[in-house]
Amino acid sequence: MALESATYISELVDTNPAVSDPVGQGDDHLKMIKTVLKTQFSGLAGTTAITTDESEMNLLDGGYEGTAVVSTGESGGTKFLREDGDATCSWQVPPDTDTTYTAGDGLDLTGTTFSTDLKANGGLDIDSTELSVAQGISQYDVAQFATGVVDDDFLRIDGTAVEGRSASEVLSDIGASPTAGNGSLVTVGTVTSGTWNGTAVAAAYVGSGVGKLATDASWSGSQRGTPSTVTDGTLDLDTANNFLYTPAGADVLEFSNETTGQSGFIKLINPSGYTISLGSEVKAVSTFATDVTVAGTYLITYFSDPTNVYVSASAILV
Repeated sequence: MALESATYISELVDTNPAVSDPVGQGDDHLKMIKTVLKTQFSGLAGTTAITTDESEMNLLDGGYEGTAVVSTGESGGTKFLREDGDATCSWQVPPDTDTTYTAGDGLDLTGTTFSTDLKANGGLDIDSTELSVAQGISQYDVAQFATGVVDDDFLRIDGTAVEGRSASEVLSDIGASPTAGNGSLVTVGTVTSGTWNGTAVAAAYVGSGVGKLATDASWSGSQRGTPSTVTDGTLDLDTANNFLYTPAGADVLEFSNETTGQSGFIKLINPSGYTISLGSEVKAVSTFATDVTVAGTYLITYFSDPTNVYVSASAILV
């Protein structure tokens, strides 16, 4: 009878027993199979049923290579099962020396510690362990509004905060008050520069003594006007009091923008004896036009009233 001797599954002969073997040897085959199973699976000493299916058991044949496995028999947390190169394996704690850390935008990295990379004067601060805006009134700070700021308020710096002020509070702050019926200021202090674009200033506000036009004054500085140089006989009294008049040909001496009480001088240079006639509003002696038609230099005085301008000419000046 064919009865092999086997301790492990690989030693079993799958053609035994033969059909012709005696029935009496059947118990030997059964005992040998039990021995093989218990020897081959010697670790299964308990009474718990094995429920793992064939696909899961097949994973044990290289299925976990290079993959983290939770060890139930080792302490120290998750470990890796490493093939040690000598036909043995061991559980190993994964080293962190091969870990690469990269700091992205806005971060610094020192060793394995990350920190925030703040731009200089960027308006941000680290307050203890928290990122916050730089608060205050210095350059690059973010101003913080005090409670009570409302729409249409004027803003004033109060310490390191910004407070709201109403129009009436602003007037009080600068020591001013509005004139009844309008928004002008009664008290503005001394105006040292600029151009006055408002209504006429009353005489009472001009000052006293020198420069006050409503009272007698003695002028200590020079008071003179720049003569207006003309070649056209129409003299505009809005431009000057005194004129340098050199006709370029025959001309009519006349005036525009006559103002009562305005007076002055006209230096007439007649280079070629051009004929000078008088406008209808110009009053002079009958020989005036004939006299100044002769080539030469003359000094003419004039005085204006609401209707006429009165003129008088000197003889030829030499």
